Amino acid sequence: MARYTRLEVAQAMKDIGMIPLFFNNNIELSKKVLKACYDGGARLLEFTARGDFAHEVFRELSKHAVSDLPGMILGVGSVTDAAQASLYMQLGANFIVTPVLREDIAVVCNRRKVLWSPGCGTLTEIARAEELGCEIVKLFPGDIYGPQFVKGIKGPQPWTSIMPTGGVSPTKENLSAWFNAGVTCVGMGSQLISKEVLANKDFDGLTQKVKEALAIIKEVRK
Repeated sequence: MARYTRLEVAQAMKDIGMIPLFFNNNIELSKKVLKACYDGGARLLEFTARGDFAHEVFRELSKHAVSDLPGMILGVGSVTDAAQASLYMQLGANFIVTPVLREDIAVVCNRRKVLWSPGCGTLTEIARAEELGCEIVKLFPGDIYGPQFVKGIKGPQPWTSIMPTGGVSPTKENLSAWFNAGVTCVGMGSQLISKEVLANKDFDGLTQKVKEALAIIKEVRK
């Protein structure tokens, strides 16, 4: 079961400002990636469950986070239906991220007070997600919409909290554009945890990249 409520997770997202996104079917490699992000200062990670037997990898990551990484909030992304969401919550997922808005997922997550962040691409979808209790909306795919879309949304709905995923990179120029537009946090996948990092097992390099990205976010927010 989740160890953090949706309000606690939402606050962590707002405070930290970044969620690394990652999937690999190798359990030991995944543990090292999680540890590297943790050592870099990340306190949230979205395991994008896109492969066969992904739940078995997540189960081990969840145990690892609880026993060895205090304060690490582990969640699951690429969730497409309520059954999948329920499975991962049973395995300890503290938040659920989806590529689309699905009300069945909202129901099972709200019942357990687990944060869910649906992928939305229109103001109508965003408004509906908030009516269903969504705290932070995922803007997906972020590179299609861009910071200008966020500015447009925040005009009529300044209360909306947005997390773009896709099109986010750990550079000052990119992160400044998103945060100056008004995002609450960003999701960052291959631009942060690259194929090269994984192939070379450059976990120290990953730790440094996470530190640098978080430092940029902190500076931009000032």
